[in-house]
Amino acid sequence: MPMPVESSSAVFKLGLVVNPFAGIGGALALKGSDGKDIREKALAMGAEKKANHKTAVALSELLELQANIRIYTAAGEMGELVAKQSGFNTSGVYTAQHEQTESVDTENAVKALVDCGVDMLLFAGGDGTARNVCAVIPEHLPALGVPAGCKIHSGVYAITPRAAGRVVQMLASGELVSLDDAEVMDIDENAFREGRVKAKQFGAMRVPAELHYVQSVKNGGKESEELVLADIAAYVIEDMDDELYVMGSGSTVAAIMQEMGLENTLLGVDLVHDQSLIASDLTAERLLENVRGKNCKIVITLIGGQGHILGRGNQQLSPEVIRTVGRDNIIIVATKTKLEALNGRPLIVDSGDEVLNRELAGLIPIVTGYHDKVLYPIAAPI
Repeated sequence: MPMPVESSSAVFKLGLVVNPFAGIGGALALKGSDGKDIREKALAMGAEKKANHKTAVALSELLELQANIRIYTAAGEMGELVAKQSGFNTSGVYTAQHEQTESVDTENAVKALVDCGVDMLLFAGGDGTARNVCAVIPEHLPALGVPAGCKIHSGVYAITPRAAGRVVQMLASGELVSLDDAEVMDIDENAFREGRVKAKQFGAMRVPAELHYVQSVKNGGKESEELVLADIAAYVIEDMDDELYVMGSGSTVAAIMQEMGLENTLLGVDLVHDQSLIASDLTAERLLENVRGKNCKIVITLIGGQGHILGRGNQQLSPEVIRTVGRDNIIIVATKTKLEALNGRPLIVDSGDEVLNRELAGLIPIVTGYHDKVLYPIAAPI
């Protein structure tokens, strides 16, 4: 169903909510940021809050429409600060009840924005934030997420922060944009930290149905093609030389670790040398310390159904780590079934560094079996 906009000259009332703590546990291998204890631990470890920066990237796509957009938002780091710094006419309509914002602050902020009659809600966070928004947003109000969290299984997020801004730009410009209902998914973080993925649907939200800009719901579950995974593992192991191997997250990489008889952090990043486990579940900082000045390769896979290879659940692979290792030393592994499920959509990188995203774009070989590779495109960043 297309969303009508009266005129490109009419003032577009954009609601904005930022979860300032979204994603702070990612680079530190904490596998989430839900809960006060986890956030305090992340901050004590020196975590950097990046949700507002990612929101600023999204808002930068709207600069040409500043005169026609008014942003309604929550005080401080929940949106008002970044909106004003980006140069938009801004109205603060809610102040958080807690210094370290909680889910109730997100919900109350959304309620206040609904009362203001916003045309659309833009929110920054992860699956936990999406759950909070979904719990209170009315069915008719379109919403879109700026990906800023550790866990992003839901289909309500744009593929990158800039893509989120591009979609809002289309709506604010008066273009006819179709809307669709997308699932809000989340997982049990405690189980997640133990290596078990327990995903559950918590509802749906109405989102712009722009396939180039909005991600699909992540496909859950283990790969069933055991023989293919064994072939992929055999080839990667056979090809290993005297280098450090950064083993990323996911079941396809886990099959390689299992074939070597090594303990694997299914939802983390491990370090291997000479088919021996050197370190487990590394943070971005520790990983950079280990790979700097060394000959290294990174083994990663893609998220089924979405196509993301960086920036979703593997934030430990920071831009600094990726640049240190180099594009030519990235080994992507995936079954052909997993690639075919993308229906021709390219792979996606959302590293948090737009220059690096551009550098990674283009065709790249993917290991799909024993001595079997295919060339597949990584999308040019949006």
